[in-house]
Amino acid sequence: MINAFISIRVLDVFDVFIVALLFFQIYQWVKNSVAINIFLGIFVIYLFWLVVKVLKMQLLGTILGQFMGVGVIAILIVFQQEIRRFFLHIGTRYFSKSSKFSLEGLITGQVFQSNWSKKSEIIKACYAMSETKTGAIIVITNQSELISFAETGDYINADINANLIQSIFFKNSPLHDGAMLIAGNKILAVRVTLPINHDIKLPAQYGMRHIAAVSMNYQTNTLVIVVSEETGQISYAWDGQLYSIESETEFKKIFNHDF
Repeated sequence: MINAFISIRVLDVFDVFIVALLFFQIYQWVKNSVAINIFLGIFVIYLFWLVVKVLKMQLLGTILGQFMGVGVIAILIVFQQEIRRFFLHIGTRYFSKSSKFSLEGLITGQVFQSNWSKKSEIIKACYAMSETKTGAIIVITNQSELISFAETGDYINADINANLIQSIFFKNSPLHDGAMLIAGNKILAVRVTLPINHDIKLPAQYGMRHIAAVSMNYQTNTLVIVVSEETGQISYAWDGQLYSIESETEFKKIFNHDF
């Protein structure tokens, strides 16, 4: 006698939940990039392959089967930036607070997230530059692997100070071009070159400085603050998006992110 009821274990429900959560996370990671179209294309081909197998269309099934056989390698190549960003996010989330893995342990032994005096200096400098429409881009990180970006600019390893930040980004300063890298509790480097992701599309009012900020955040999961030279608007890049800062209270809240 055939059992008319399907036996469902608690582990089966948990299994379905984990898979659904995994697909949701994948969608969250790629939804804001051109990769979402590639992902949907691969998914459609996979569904088509399943239909072909059910209909037993041998020739087409063989061709699609060969394609799906190398699908994992193709996915690794196509989504290499997204995969890198995912593992970087995991590593940052679980290890960035440890002095063994973080820049604050290498530089000062202090934790930037809890040091409000340093944050207030950054906020003060950004509002001052906003009033004078001085363009600026500041990368804030606790990730030791990002020291390599400092090598593209000039090391200064200076204390975080509002007047110093303003002086560096002053338009006649020889150090104003490029980004400032704040690591731990130090201004580690200036004139830093940031990566540009040409797949990132922003509204027309944003320039290359903003694209560089979003690109840097998208690739490294770091907090990037931008002051617009045209409008004086203060923005920050996070989770692959650009957000305007409308108040000092909101400005303070952005430092709660794990970077």
